[in-house]
Amino acid sequence: MTHTALITGASRGLGAALAEALAPTHHIIAVGRTVGALEELDDRIKAKGGSATLAPMDITDDKAMATLCRGIFDRWGSLDLWAHAAIHAAPMTPTPHVDARDLDKSVKGNVTATSVLISYVAPLLGTEGQALFFDDPRAGEKFFGAYGATKAAQMALARSWQAETARSGPRVHIAVPQPMPTATRARFFPGEDRAPLHAPAEQAARILRETGLSGS
Repeated sequence: MTHTALITGASRGLGAALAEALAPTHHIIAVGRTVGALEELDDRIKAKGGSATLAPMDITDDKAMATLCRGIFDRWGSLDLWAHAAIHAAPMTPTPHVDARDLDKSVKGNVTATSVLISYVAPLLGTEGQALFFDDPRAGEKFFGAYGATKAAQMALARSWQAETARSGPRVHIAVPQPMPTATRARFFPGEDRAPLHAPAEQAARILRETGLSGS
C-alpha cells in the first residue's frame, strides 16, 4: 500500500527537505508556487527512487485547493500525512508602519488559507492520518508585527485542532525547527552569518524522527 504525503510549501527550504526525506516511504504531493523549483524537487525525488505529483498552486486560491483535495480523494481515497510548511513572510517594519497590503497577504496566506486547508484536508486524513505544523514564535518581537501576529494565529488554529483530535484523530504534531538558511529567514536577517545555521535536510530528519513520522 502506498503512503501519501501532501506537502504545502514544498518548493524550497524545509518543505522541500521534508518531501525528499519522506520520498522513500511516501508518494509526495508537492504544492508550491514556483514551477521550476518543484520540477527540481521532482528530479531529486526520482533520483532516490521515489515518486511525486507536482501541484504548482497558490494555497490562497480556495478553488485550486478544493480541486487538489478532490483529486487526492479520487486517486487515493485518503491521505496519510499533511505537512504545512507554506508561509508568507511580510517585511520587517515598525508596527505603526505595517503596510496594509502586506498585512492582508499575511492574513490570507498564514491564517485564512490554513483554516481552509484544515477543513479540506481533515476528511482526507480521517482518524488515522497525521498533520504536521511548524511554529516560529515571533509574536511580540520588535519589527515582526505582521508576520508574528499571523504566524501566532496560524499556530492557534493548529493547536485547537490538535486538542480537538487528541482522542479521535487525526494526530496533529507541532514542531519547532531550529534556525535554517532559508529564503524566509534571509528576508528577516539579510546580513546574518549563515554558517552556524542548520541545514533544512538535517531539521527535516530530526522533526520526522522526533514526531515518529519517518516510517509512517
